[in-house]
Amino acid sequence: MNMITKFFGGRRKKTGSYAHRREMAAALHGLPVRYVTEWRNDNEDVIGRGGHLTLKDDEFLVDSSGDTIFRCDVRDLDASYLMSGDGVILRGPNQLEQGRERTITVHFVYYRK
Repeated sequence: MNMITKFFGGRRKKTGSYAHRREMAAALHGLPVRYVTEWRNDNEDVIGRGGHLTLKDDEFLVDSSGDTIFRCDVRDLDASYLMSGDGVILRGPNQLEQGRERTITVHFVYYRK
């Protein structure tokens, strides 16, 4: 291992690869949800409050308001953090709606450390 690899932490996973998507889903697993929003007709609507994010086998689930509102295979999931770090944007085919493409924003519960 050369000095540059040690300093920068080695090879990074390709952004669109399954390994990267799985790593992102694993990092989100178990995080508590404050609320979930979705853009509809030029308006951001709250579609759920409370809950948590779950990685179960190869499926990623968003449970909020006492119900599962988003279910997607990890290989089809696009996830990116908000610039503030207070949430994540999830995009993918929702298996609960016969594979309809859906984009939701999940805002995390803030805990002072």
